[in-house]
Amino acid sequence: MSRALYRGASGIGGKPAAGYDVADEARYDPKEPSENGIGGAGGRGRKRHLAVAAVKIGVLVLAAAALVGSVAWAGSLYAGRGAAAAAAAAAASRGYRRLQEQLVTDLLDIGELAGGGVRAREAEVCVPEYENYVPCYYNVSDAVDVADLGGGVVISYERQCSREGKIACLVAPPRSYRIPVRWPSGKGFIWKDNVRISGQEFSSGSLFKRMMVEEDQISFPSDAHMADGVEDYAHQIAEMIGLRNEFNFNEAGVRTVLDIECGFGTLGAHLFQRDLLTMCIANYEASGSQVQITLERGIPAMIGSFASKQLPYPYLSFDMVHCAKCNIEWDKNDGGFLVEVDRLLRPSGYFVWTSSLNTHRALRDKENQKKWRTIRDFADSLCWEMLSQQDETIVWKKTNKLDCYSSRKSGPVLCTHDPESPYYQPLNPCIAGTRSQRWISIEHRTTWPSQSRLNSTELDIHGVHSEDFAENTANWDSMVRNYWSLLSPLIFSDHPKRPGDEDPQPPFNMLRNVLDMNAHFGGFNAALLKAGKSVWVMNVVPTNAPNYLPLIFDRGFIGVQHDWCEAFPTYPRTYDMVHADGFLSLEKHQKHRCSTLDILLEVDRILRPEGWVIIRDTAPLIEAARSVVTQLRWDARILDLDIASDEKLLVCQKPFIRKQ
Repeated sequence: MSRALYRGASGIGGKPAAGYDVADEARYDPKEPSENGIGGAGGRGRKRHLAVAAVKIGVLVLAAAALVGSVAWAGSLYAGRGAAAAAAAAAASRGYRRLQEQLVTDLLDIGELAGGGVRAREAEVCVPEYENYVPCYYNVSDAVDVADLGGGVVISYERQCSREGKIACLVAPPRSYRIPVRWPSGKGFIWKDNVRISGQEFSSGSLFKRMMVEEDQISFPSDAHMADGVEDYAHQIAEMIGLRNEFNFNEAGVRTVLDIECGFGTLGAHLFQRDLLTMCIANYEASGSQVQITLERGIPAMIGSFASKQLPYPYLSFDMVHCAKCNIEWDKNDGGFLVEVDRLLRPSGYFVWTSSLNTHRALRDKENQKKWRTIRDFADSLCWEMLSQQDETIVWKKTNKLDCYSSRKSGPVLCTHDPESPYYQPLNPCIAGTRSQRWISIEHRTTWPSQSRLNSTELDIHGVHSEDFAENTANWDSMVRNYWSLLSPLIFSDHPKRPGDEDPQPPFNMLRNVLDMNAHFGGFNAALLKAGKSVWVMNVVPTNAPNYLPLIFDRGFIGVQHDWCEAFPTYPRTYDMVHADGFLSLEKHQKHRCSTLDILLEVDRILRPEGWVIIRDTAPLIEAARSVVTQLRWDARILDLDIASDEKLLVCQKPFIRKQ
């Protein structure tokens, strides 16, 4: 039977899921045979299987009988009465169908009891070595303690995903983990034990990597991250591109920023106050992760690198790309890294590069002079204009004139085939996007916030009808209002106070980091912002779904293309909520793919303790998903959305499993 939704009893924890004894972890034997690919009983399982089979046969017989009776009853209504009564009969039939569904659910619950508590075995908790496990990047058996390597050592991890050898256990938090501080307070400090960090990250030598450690927390005073403070730095960039100050970025067409190796997200946190949305990307790091700490602060981030593959974003998506001492050797790889920056930048977009290489003192060295000439000449061959140089910072502007490429004497050729959202394809040495209808200068685009409401001309570029877009927008506005009415104060409380907590400081915000597994047009994102919620959304477009990721970026949002049979490029415990609309239906039509359990195990990995999952789909798929989430120990409840709808809502909360 459905369990009541649960909220933690304190600001730093909660109780284990119902029926779970933490001592089970001590009894876990990894060599124990499995009933469901996770762990289970051996010989005694056969008797239980017989009981389950008998119960299931009984349920199917009853369900079939109920279905036949329903059809016959509805048919007699239609046959014996006129068209006027048909609507009433149809409504009655829908109500009867709901009774059938409830009957089947109740019988399944009774079957569990009759079978002596027969149910799929709950997933075991991973061993402590997996606390910060990131599949595709990290092999626990090959783990290296980076602190033992000495300062200055940079290890580059390539993304290598395999569906073989996946772990089937729940990644538990560290022993001293605490629920993150709510936004916006969490922007300024985080709990030290929530992230894996070594002593060398506390040094004051790098541009963005200064922190203050005070007992159990790490604070990020903005004026300590730059010689003149992050506000002065942002003001300097604005002046270098010809603006009065940083408040004019939106007016110049700048909304989305890609920050390469962002330190700990301080620039993104500052620009967020100026209505700029900044995505931080950095390599996987075994310790002192920029991505993990940035997300802990409530700033968008994901694991990504310029090593050898294209990033999973469309071309012509970012208005600005920023690199401050980002350890990328732009003169290497035949300029391939700069070509990737060019692919991501919109026409008239800006590349901001801050590096000690750019100082007069550094350029006295002949080797540095050679590097600088290589970068400058290659930027020229990309038709970039160097707008300004101040101290260590240089700003280039990408051209918006296509005829510039034909007038060059040398440089990369134009791509003849450039897919809009390549999924981790090798770096492409050609210039992308020049044949696209999305080749529009940022100065000529609608500015934020009107940008999120694309007009008919902009929608035509993506093959979307204005009526469909308007209907999608209205549906999501309504759904978000329904979410609030159905789920407040559990999730969307405007006053998120746990027992024992002090009154929170305004603005009150239960959620900050939100991930939408099947974003479609980005309607959920737009509706949250329209409702005045101070959240950001990682809009994910599955690789097996229609590709509307370019449309999402054109709306001024951020997102990524992803195959949900692979691990998402982030650290454990980095999202407050995961939302999935129609995702189960999408996966149902695919063959030879991973299981729902595999996907939800990954969702559990990236979800914070006491985090929420909202799944909206057809009633049969929701019922099936409920049986899977019980294996993950999530508290779950099924809610009806509309009496005339065939869809249901599965609302789940991940428990805080504490280590003893």
